[in-house]
Amino acid sequence: MKLQPITALLDANTLYPAPVRDILLHLADIGLFAPKWTEQIHDEWIQNLLTNRPDLNLKNLNATRQAMNLAFPR
Repeated sequence: MKLQPITALLDANTLYPAPVRDILLHLADIGLFAPKWTEQIHDEWIQNLLTNRPDLNLKNLNATRQAMNLAFPR
């Protein structure tokens, strides 16, 4: 019998720092857990990142959002 992975809600504070986001998504990719988030969570981490890192741009961050949603569909 195959066990279902634990589902974990990844809040904005875990998605904001790219290194933490990358580690968590890697662990999810190898099946340690099933990540979940909402569009509001995406909006929050992206807005905060743009506020604190004006060198980044919305187009690239939205590409990250889209890649995450494609890799881990709800």
